[in-house]
Amino acid sequence: MPFPTSEPAALPQSFRFAREHWPKLLATSVAILVPCFWHREIVASDLGSHLYNAWLVQLIRHGQVPGLWIASQRTNVLFDYLLSGFGAVFGLHAAEKISVALAVLIFFWGIFAFVSAATRRAPWTLVPCIALFTYGWTFHLGFFNYYLSLGLAFFSLAIFWRGRRWEWLLAAAISLVALVAHPLGFAWLLAAAAYIAIAEMAPHPRYQALLFVVGAASLVALHYYLWVHYNVYAGTGPWYVFNGADQLVLFGPRYRIPEIALAAFALIALAVDIIRRRREPNLWKYYAIPLQLYILIELSVHLLPGGIHFPPPTAALALLTERLTSVSAGLACCLLGAMQPRRWHLAGMAITAAVFFCFMYQDTAKVNTMEQQVVQMVSKLPPNQRVMATILPLPGSRVPIQHIVDSACVGRCFSYGNYEPSTGLFRVRALTDNPYVLSDYDLAVDMENGEYTVQPEDLPVYQVYQCSISGTDLCIRSLEAGEDNDRLGVHPDD
Repeated sequence: MPFPTSEPAALPQSFRFAREHWPKLLATSVAILVPCFWHREIVASDLGSHLYNAWLVQLIRHGQVPGLWIASQRTNVLFDYLLSGFGAVFGLHAAEKISVALAVLIFFWGIFAFVSAATRRAPWTLVPCIALFTYGWTFHLGFFNYYLSLGLAFFSLAIFWRGRRWEWLLAAAISLVALVAHPLGFAWLLAAAAYIAIAEMAPHPRYQALLFVVGAASLVALHYYLWVHYNVYAGTGPWYVFNGADQLVLFGPRYRIPEIALAAFALIALAVDIIRRRREPNLWKYYAIPLQLYILIELSVHLLPGGIHFPPPTAALALLTERLTSVSAGLACCLLGAMQPRRWHLAGMAITAAVFFCFMYQDTAKVNTMEQQVVQMVSKLPPNQRVMATILPLPGSRVPIQHIVDSACVGRCFSYGNYEPSTGLFRVRALTDNPYVLSDYDLAVDMENGEYTVQPEDLPVYQVYQCSISGTDLCIRSLEAGEDNDRLGVHPDD
């Protein structure tokens, strides 16, 4: 609901805040972008595929790849539009840096604005915590359309929550842009906005408890509806693992250190704050709605499917459980923002962030080295050759690295097993007999797993594969008809 008429509108307050604190805002923005530029390439799984398909779009528009075409699509395309737009001006590799940097800033400041709206103060002590989630699992999976959608949704919710009615027009405009980015972020925005509006109109705890029960019942009903009407599968792992802190578990088991440290520190800080302020009459005023939303999101993690299979040719909408924890992370920041700020809050989160980003720097450097191997190998091939690849994640990693081949192929070769055209979920589509990419999604998955049987019509085609037990050494060879594409691959899990 809007501020009382005695208080200024949200947007003028925001502009005044920006004028007063612009040095701090600028310094924070520069610092938050450092991981986008500390290596030659940004390591974010599907980012390589997004970049590769932006290149295919350029070729399609020049009529250079018959058999591929561009679909008219209204959602799941915003990041791809950014790549294409910036790519036309600056080149695709510069566009990659610009687009990712823009997405990072939108996500980071979106959570910052949302926490500010929930708690009515700027959460400066939470900057390291928000930075951790900004570079969490969703970022490193390269789900940048969804990532952008969430960042925009957080901005829109902040305006809706504390803005006046005329400012809701801006929130509505931002929500439409969020829909262009991804429908899941838009769905979260609608559900959260409705819940916040009703909760603010009925602030008495009794009515909010009733609202919470209705919200939980709605999730149960949605659970049964999806399981009856769609082909779905459950998420992996127990629901309590996916609490928001799981966003920090990336390239191996050692990431459990910052995950556990952050979760333990947050629980201790919250307990100390509640105990110290237990006699304050308005203690629960700023905790209530974020806590209710957080619990409902955790119920969603438990009740909603891990993925939904759609009829062919559209591929499954996968990893819904893991995606939801980015929302959990934003709501966890709201709960932490409700605490009375203390210097030790900032210190504890900063130490956790330092450990996390140190690990991240080391592991992304390793993947950068692997990508440079691929670039060197495909650069030695004749122009425009078809290339397959089977590059499994490194031991213990939750971050796929298969798509370093897609990025390396930009301007050099055709990534024959790139999954996007065959899914029906992205703007580049493929006809069955095209010579540039597999048009069958199941076959593309087989190729990524190393189980694709090479057909005579695929030739000539090359395979990039892991050729040492470490998983970091890559080789390339020409394939023959009738063999499995990763017949010579050596993987740590073998």
